[in-house]
Amino acid sequence: MTLPSLVVAVPLLVAVVLAALNKVLPQRLADAVAITAALGASVMCTLLYRGALSDTLVHWFGGWIPRDGVALGIAFVIDPMGAGLATLVSVLVLAALVYSAGYFEQVGTLYHSLLLVFLGAMCGFCLSGDLFNLFVFFELMSAAAFALCGYKNEDPGPVQGALNFAVVNTIGAFLVLDGLALLYAQTGALNLAQIARMVGETGPGGLLITAFVFLTAGFLVKAAIVPFHFWLADAHSVAPTPVCVLFSGVMVELGLYAVVRLYWVIFSAPFDAHEAAFRALLIGAGVLTALLGAVMCFLQRHLKRLLAFSTVSHMGVMLIGFGLLDGDGLAGLSVYAVGHALVKASLFLGAGLLLHRYGSVDELKLHGRARGVPMLAGVFLLGALGLAGLPSFGTFLGESLMSKAAEHHGYGWLSWTTMLAAAITGAAVLRVTARVFFGWGASPEDAAHEPATDDEAPETRGGRHRLPLVMLVPTVLLALAGLFSGLTPGFSAAAHWAAERTHDRPAYVARVLEGTQVPRVPAPRPEDRRELLKALMHGGMSGAIALLLATLAVSRPRRQLRGAFLLHGLRQVHSGHVGDYVAWLTVGIAVLGLSSVLLLR
Repeated sequence: MTLPSLVVAVPLLVAVVLAALNKVLPQRLADAVAITAALGASVMCTLLYRGALSDTLVHWFGGWIPRDGVALGIAFVIDPMGAGLATLVSVLVLAALVYSAGYFEQVGTLYHSLLLVFLGAMCGFCLSGDLFNLFVFFELMSAAAFALCGYKNEDPGPVQGALNFAVVNTIGAFLVLDGLALLYAQTGALNLAQIARMVGETGPGGLLITAFVFLTAGFLVKAAIVPFHFWLADAHSVAPTPVCVLFSGVMVELGLYAVVRLYWVIFSAPFDAHEAAFRALLIGAGVLTALLGAVMCFLQRHLKRLLAFSTVSHMGVMLIGFGLLDGDGLAGLSVYAVGHALVKASLFLGAGLLLHRYGSVDELKLHGRARGVPMLAGVFLLGALGLAGLPSFGTFLGESLMSKAAEHHGYGWLSWTTMLAAAITGAAVLRVTARVFFGWGASPEDAAHEPATDDEAPETRGGRHRLPLVMLVPTVLLALAGLFSGLTPGFSAAAHWAAERTHDRPAYVARVLEGTQVPRVPAPRPEDRRELLKALMHGGMSGAIALLLATLAVSRPRRQLRGAFLLHGLRQVHSGHVGDYVAWLTVGIAVLGLSSVLLLR
């Protein structure tokens, strides 16, 4: 079976060819080659996902299969969650490449090469069953991301944003490498299943706890969980708009996916006796991230920073789904991640269309200027409703699954917390929609009362009297996919099946090391009418709160909504200075380490 290898090899090989022909290949031909490679990766990932629904697929490179339960070779382990995430990655890269074909008037083939390297690395990250190769793909993905973030290096802003991004995430990478080394020192193995079998026989010793802290903190940096989140808005505000689709749509989710994978495969058995305490710790971090990200989102007027902070908030909601530490919460996280990725990708592409046509992504400077673009207004309206978690969106379905799991564990109040966070982020986008597309609220002159914001230089030249179809079509399709993602037949059942496979540690170990077929779990029972009505009520209330907050924000001068000392302090903390970000990262590591020691002593 060579398909798993090709998923990674094809994008990387095409990236090398494009880089080699950088000076001779016409841009349109480079666009076509890169789009074809991404399309091929999407098809291959879809085939892998369909195969993984029947049974977990294990591909041993070079035929080095385990002997007597000992793994010496390198494996890809393709289960529904990993293969599904790889499919989402490839589809969003495909959308970004199609969009880029009309977005940049002049762009070198190195841009296409970087996107394809990013694609190959992310797919390898999703499928890897080896801890060291997980790190290698993590670093390859990061290197491509740093370069893409600073792609417009003729301006100082992208260079500074890329530097902040690189410094913070490189520290995260060193943490991952340290954790990897500690696990190898204890077990002498790098295969995840082999490590799981060996640490499952021991208790939570000091070496294992330290490895857990380093690995978790390192990947939570990539996931932009508070207080590791500061780099995200800086990177989004300066990166090319199609790249932001990948940063917010899939890259941060991959950081959380790594934490999910490592916890359930390696650490769940030795930490089993302390599950309730870990649940409280993870949920607390998720609630803090969801609410702080939502508030910071509402304070922004730069559209890409606004959307970046909404990603921070929704990553907090996803962390809550994982923190519930059961199948329903994990299923809800999976559904929510897909719905969020589709909605957020469409909103970023919509912001890019505004930048293309009007030369700005500043909410107040765009006041009323987009009245004649109803289709784009519809994209932003759908995006706002999707972020707020209204019915039919994947975010609604995912949140309802997580809320049911939270009630089971005595955390019924979490549904109101996640609803509030979703409503605030939805309100921020509704406010933008009202101002930019309908001209409601404060006039552009009120921008003089606002704190200064660095607007983004246009990334396109000429042709701004219209919106190119090659840019508009993927934007609209992603918005519609987000709208109907919660209504896809069998989506919830597939998510439950993927979640059960993910946290069934013994089955994973037996499948990888012994080739035992993974048993099919029964489909979840359908929700009864009372649960459905409750979920619909929460979705409706979230939309109503979002509408109320947006109305208040549009009708009142913004300076009155920003005067609170606490809000001013939050904005000051997000200073843009990399030294401050490293200091907060250090605080986060210390808190996580101390909490883990206290919980496991």
